[in-house]
Amino acid sequence: MRKRIAVSVTAIVALGCVLFFLFFKGEKNDYSFRFDKVSKGSMSVYVTATGTINAVTSVDVGTQVSGIISKLYADFNSVVKQGQIIAQIDSTFLVQSVKDADAGLEKAVAQEADSKRNFDREKALLAQGLDSQINYDAALTTYEGNKAATKSAEATLDRAKINLAYATIYAPISGVVINRAVMVGQTVAASFSSPLLFTIANDLTKMQVETTVDESDIGRVSIGETATFTVDAYPDQKFSGVVSQIRLAPVTIQNVVNYTVIIDVNNSELKLMPGMTANVKILVASADDVLRVPNMALRLQPPMDVVDTSFAEQLRSGFSRRNQGDAGPGAAADTLRRGAGSQFGSAPNSGSNGGGGMMGGNNSRQFGDSQMMMWRSKRFQEVRDSLQAKYGSTLSRDDMRNKIVAVMQKEIKQGSAKPMAPAPRRIGNPVFGIENNYPEYQKSAYDPSSEMSRGRIWTLNADGKMQPVMVITGLNDGKYTQVISTRLNDGDRIVIGVLSNGDAVTSQTRNPFAPSGQAGGNQTVIRR
Repeated sequence: MRKRIAVSVTAIVALGCVLFFLFFKGEKNDYSFRFDKVSKGSMSVYVTATGTINAVTSVDVGTQVSGIISKLYADFNSVVKQGQIIAQIDSTFLVQSVKDADAGLEKAVAQEADSKRNFDREKALLAQGLDSQINYDAALTTYEGNKAATKSAEATLDRAKINLAYATIYAPISGVVINRAVMVGQTVAASFSSPLLFTIANDLTKMQVETTVDESDIGRVSIGETATFTVDAYPDQKFSGVVSQIRLAPVTIQNVVNYTVIIDVNNSELKLMPGMTANVKILVASADDVLRVPNMALRLQPPMDVVDTSFAEQLRSGFSRRNQGDAGPGAAADTLRRGAGSQFGSAPNSGSNGGGGMMGGNNSRQFGDSQMMMWRSKRFQEVRDSLQAKYGSTLSRDDMRNKIVAVMQKEIKQGSAKPMAPAPRRIGNPVFGIENNYPEYQKSAYDPSSEMSRGRIWTLNADGKMQPVMVITGLNDGKYTQVISTRLNDGDRIVIGVLSNGDAVTSQTRNPFAPSGQAGGNQTVIRR
């Protein structure tokens, strides 16, 4: 009996262990990987905003005299020339004012003549000793006062004539009447401010988009950048323009600080109209034929039990050799990153900075670290592509890295390394009627290389373990990120997501449209 009980207990324990490892331990180590590929292509980074289309120059036409509108010679959409009569104010009272001022002048002239004759008599009598000095002085004072009164009457007459001339309204500029604010018979009062009669747009073939960019994006906007936009009237057509001005005055909208950006637009087809709403995209950076990876690949944090820890040992040993002066592959890569970077500091000047000074001057300066990094990343990729075309797949990763370092260091020593100069800036056309005799303030240009950083991408080795690949990250268009690495090539498979059968999800990049418990996309299931 006791032997039978012992055998039963042993069988139950064995069965329990088997069930535990099958249903619990196995499920805990069951992982699903989601993969994507490194691709090569173009990238564009945009700043989006909303603005209003306006004419480059528009003038509000008013009046300096009060009265009743007697005639209108222009209406909405009328094409007028500078100096043409566009309205007439009733001049009945103004004509009478001229007549009254003319009569006042005649009276002043008569009084001046009478005082002149009286002064001449007093002067003659004083010379003969027949009159006193007091009477002479009184006559002289009266004559001089009447003479000044005559000049005042002349000024009054001139003012009345000018007011009469103001009753005729002329077009101050050539253009199109886009607004008429009065009707015939309407009384306009110019006592406190000039009433609005018309609004004339100078040239509707040249328009501008006045858009607001929030403070988080204004740093990436520079004068001369290309912008595209759409309007609701033509939803399938894209219009293009150029950033011509970034105004310094802040505009606070719902507690968000914005800055006004002006975009010049060619409207030769006359499709755009003043007041239209434009949905603007400003191209702030672009790159062609670069390596890129999905953004989720850089955000992945895999569980430690699927990571190849032997790679970490190799990194530690590489750091040890570098600290001991070993000239191995790790030391060569470090020379490219640090030693070559110090040599770039003495690279030759490239001339002017394209008007990037505070007052728009073209001041020569040494190129900074950010521009050097931009050149290094571009040249790094060019050298790598040329070596791959020459040697194919016969070189190992370490040999490839060493050859790249050798080529770039040789170019630096020979002085053949020429960093890219920033693009020249475009200054907007002067506004009609404004003679700007002073230098223009311009904010510094945006340098995309200033946002370069370091990142980590995960790949799956032959043993089913994940190992990291350290890369330099560049442009980010919201979907892809530019990467620079000697270990990655176009078409390489990388891990962008890891899911476990357990309760804890170990990837942040889960597809919301995939079935429950799956990451979606290209997957491989590995059971530990």
